[in-house]
Amino acid sequence: MRTTYDAIIIGGGVIGCSIAYELCKRNKRVLLLEKETIGSRASSAAAGMLGAEMEFETDHPLYLLAKESRNAFTPLSQELFDVCGIDIELIQKGIYELAFTEEEADDLKREAAKRRDQDEEVFWLSAEELIIKEPALSSLVKGALYFEKDAQVSPVKLTRALYQSAKILGAEIKERTEVVELLQTNNRVTGVVTTKETFHADSVIVACGVWSSEIEPSLKMVPVKGECLSFKTQRPLLTGTVKYKNCYLVPKRENQIFVGATSTPHVFDEEVTFSGLFELMEKAKQIVPELSGAHFEKAWGGIRPQTLSGQPYIGPSPHKEGLILATGHYRNGILLSAITGKRIADHIESEVYQS
Repeated sequence: MRTTYDAIIIGGGVIGCSIAYELCKRNKRVLLLEKETIGSRASSAAAGMLGAEMEFETDHPLYLLAKESRNAFTPLSQELFDVCGIDIELIQKGIYELAFTEEEADDLKREAAKRRDQDEEVFWLSAEELIIKEPALSSLVKGALYFEKDAQVSPVKLTRALYQSAKILGAEIKERTEVVELLQTNNRVTGVVTTKETFHADSVIVACGVWSSEIEPSLKMVPVKGECLSFKTQRPLLTGTVKYKNCYLVPKRENQIFVGATSTPHVFDEEVTFSGLFELMEKAKQIVPELSGAHFEKAWGGIRPQTLSGQPYIGPSPHKEGLILATGHYRNGILLSAITGKRIADHIESEVYQS
């Protein structure tokens, strides 16, 4: 007898796992397929920043969505812990965007004034105010724009918590199962063909990051390689996340600091390069001089999924019935994971009510 799922999700990263969890909360029959292992690619390579206000201007089309998603992590953190016992390590200590020159300071002061006029909780901190909050920062820092509500999580633990919670709530999950083709009747997607067997569903969701174009070529995903590294320090050096230009320092539990990230478009390999690490180390030392004596832990690379428009696909495919897209989140996959799961689950539920 043939089994038909309410939804098949292709991709076991943070986005796919979030969708699986949200659908299972709504008592849907869910199958999640991952060609490698859960969270093994971009989701585990992220630093975990929830920088809604740091990342987007208020007039950006993703701004409100990003804020809604960031704010959803407070209840989600507790919810996931209650279901599966995993702490996603939500740290709500804000993000500092630094100025090292008077010109940079003037730019950030203007930005702070503009954001305050828009009722955002974003503040300019003078060098004196900043060093009181973050004494390990370089004495050359002129001040910082402080995004008080922005936060961070452990991307690995978030993905694992979503996966485990979805499984506990009834999701069927198959790792090392690669989708090779979408099943279609006329212009409607009705399931998937994998290297092992064929599965049927009312809805098929593509959530496999930069590899989504292999499933649906019209998506034309753009790979953007990023490199990161981590240090262990003898004592806590930072409380909040710190950003200067394209370098960020994200303090984790147990005196660990993530440093990221380089950005190289149109590169698919995840190899770590000498030049990439050297660039990050130099910037990190400029920001927190004491890091030069820290214990180097590890380095890694990941591929961010970008779209040609720069906007993620979150919703039904315009070309095929029964196909839903949840991909192209670029460097905001962790931040947007909470709202993406909810939006896709809401869409599937509304489709059922309308049919």
